[in-house]
Amino acid sequence: MRLFLLYSLSAFMLLEAYGFSDETDRKALLDFKSQVSKDTQVVLSSWNNSFPLCNWEGVTCGLKHKRVTRLDLGGLQLSGVISPSIGNLSFLISLDLFNNSFGGTIPHEVGNLFRLHFLDLSSNALEGMIPISIFNCSRLSRLYLDTNHLRGGVGSELGSLTKLVRLDLSQNNLTGKLPSSLGNLTSLTEFQLHDNSVEGEIPGDIASLNQMVVFNLAANKFSGGFPNAIYNFSSLEYLLIRNNYFSGSLRTDFGKLLPNLVELYMGYNYFKGAIPATLANISSLQKLLINDNNMTGSIPSSIGKLRQLQYVFLSNNFWVGDLQFLGALTNCTQLVTLSASKSRLGWWSLAQLPCKSLHKPPISRPSRKCHLRKHSSRNRESHKPTSAFFRRKYANRRRKKHQQTNNPATSTLEVFHERMSYGEIRNATDGFSSGNMIGSGSFGTVFKASFPAENKVVAVKVLNMQRRGAMRSFIAECESLKSIRHRNLVKLLTACSSTDFQGNEFKALVYEFMPNGSLDMWLHPEEVEDTTHRPSRDLTLLERLNIAVDVAFVLEYLHVHCFEAIAHCDIKPSNVLLDDDMTAHVSDFGLARLLSFDQESLFNQLSSAGVRGTIGYAAPEYGVGGQPSIHGDVYSFGILLLEMITGKRPTSDFLEGNFSLHSYIKSALPVGVLDITDESILHNGLRVGFPIAECLTMVLEVGLRCSEESSANRLAVSEARKELISVRERFFKTRRTARR
Repeated sequence: MRLFLLYSLSAFMLLEAYGFSDETDRKALLDFKSQVSKDTQVVLSSWNNSFPLCNWEGVTCGLKHKRVTRLDLGGLQLSGVISPSIGNLSFLISLDLFNNSFGGTIPHEVGNLFRLHFLDLSSNALEGMIPISIFNCSRLSRLYLDTNHLRGGVGSELGSLTKLVRLDLSQNNLTGKLPSSLGNLTSLTEFQLHDNSVEGEIPGDIASLNQMVVFNLAANKFSGGFPNAIYNFSSLEYLLIRNNYFSGSLRTDFGKLLPNLVELYMGYNYFKGAIPATLANISSLQKLLINDNNMTGSIPSSIGKLRQLQYVFLSNNFWVGDLQFLGALTNCTQLVTLSASKSRLGWWSLAQLPCKSLHKPPISRPSRKCHLRKHSSRNRESHKPTSAFFRRKYANRRRKKHQQTNNPATSTLEVFHERMSYGEIRNATDGFSSGNMIGSGSFGTVFKASFPAENKVVAVKVLNMQRRGAMRSFIAECESLKSIRHRNLVKLLTACSSTDFQGNEFKALVYEFMPNGSLDMWLHPEEVEDTTHRPSRDLTLLERLNIAVDVAFVLEYLHVHCFEAIAHCDIKPSNVLLDDDMTAHVSDFGLARLLSFDQESLFNQLSSAGVRGTIGYAAPEYGVGGQPSIHGDVYSFGILLLEMITGKRPTSDFLEGNFSLHSYIKSALPVGVLDITDESILHNGLRVGFPIAECLTMVLEVGLRCSEESSANRLAVSEARKELISVRERFFKTRRTARR
């Protein structure tokens, strides 16, 4: 009897493996196909009952049980959503959906795939939060969720994936803090988190990750000193922490503790102190980018010992001393680019040095060029490692490789001359034709300029030198932008100070081009005369919130985080420009003022320049001789926020007598909030049942608190930013919080 039961049990298990479960896999895959958009299903034409399951496109089965063990659909341009039935493929070891267009959320059923070793959902359009269930896949060694629209925090449950070797969560909308449980992943060699909004200090627990080779936290909101835990990463080759809020000094034994670095990206932070002399110990170093910090001291000549150096970016710090280190660089035979401008080294002298000072034998080669740049631009270096690194990174991933071309040597600024001539600008704007005119202001006109040879498009602001104050505006903009950098500032690329063909004084500023124009044209499309420039749709409420947060971020930077506080003095919709993914960039610093001048100098500037800002947006105190201040910017931001929600300008005709936009909105809240809201918001992209009135009221209240008549009663811009982010997270928690 026992023998019979044993045979029966064995037969049942065989049937499960070969029969019933094979059918389970077939049904799961057909369910998956049914959720793929019809127009992209053609590549899955073999997925039908006429073909054996194991011969279907992208399907690999195990030799023993004929169960589906691999699903490789990367790069097939599929769209739709990922079916929850994917969780029924219980023998799956590898799931690769890289580089498609899947939307929706990651189904929590993925957590049922307990045998999974490899999961790649990167380069799609996935939304929502990372499901906690995914951390049940404890055998995962490679997890790629990058380049989506995922939001929320990185949960502490991440620490349960102790077998992870590579983890990529980059280019999403993740927030919160880095969990200390990351330190449990002691096998991790690669961690990519760049281009998110994760904040706070780096937990000390990650010191246990001593196998780390690639550590990329670039373009987030991390703060605190240089993470001490990183000093334990003795195998580290690529360290990328640029574009954060890190501060403090580097340890003197930096080079001894991180001897294997190949690329070091630390630019756009707030580091201070000197370059450690031990940096010369890192003989493998090829890229050294510590530009745009608050570092001091002299540049050590020992940098010449780094014979593998290719790119050195030291600009926009507070270096002192002479240029003796340049002589040591003759040992660096691989050097392509050196930037040490905008420091107390005397950058004019540096720029005038002949290239041969870097190209004495054995450096001199026909294929190399010397780049000693002295322009005032914000050359934002890439936060991504080299293409060779990406080849290594994806060597075991069976799909088309991501193209990565963002490199310091080919950045936007490399294609421009140090000085741009009048003739070059005239040609690029087709003779300053009206067809290329994209805006105008108090002191000049903005043109779109094309440089076909370099495949670049820029915006050129041509100053009207006949206008009083134009020269002051030109100088103010150059002075303001030469020492500040932020992802939500329009980048000044270069400037032109010359004469036109008639001998008249000519001055122009060259900026990064913003393809989606100004916020003003999106809020008031009916006023755009040229229909080709008129937006084809309305802004959603979420997009308006995103833009408001962007502007608040940059104002907080100007007011709090700059070496000297800066008042913009002219915040308004036409000075908020939108790039191709609707990220906001604040422009026009022609009225900006550093706030560290002595009182006499400040009074003289105020007297000669008159009222700060634009009527309707300028703070009330400016009209009675008040000094430029950060409180004035907060007022302008408040009015901007009110206009973004109501669609009403502060100078609208319906505002009569003492009735202002502020008082008009204040009298309507909360009961009449829907009556004063821009109608395009109410019928654009909101889910059924969305608590629109509550959300709008909270946003407008922030605007009202910022635009109080008394500067002492106004909300600090940092608090305004936090409240707007809180509103966004509360009401759009099931929606992605960034632009398409």
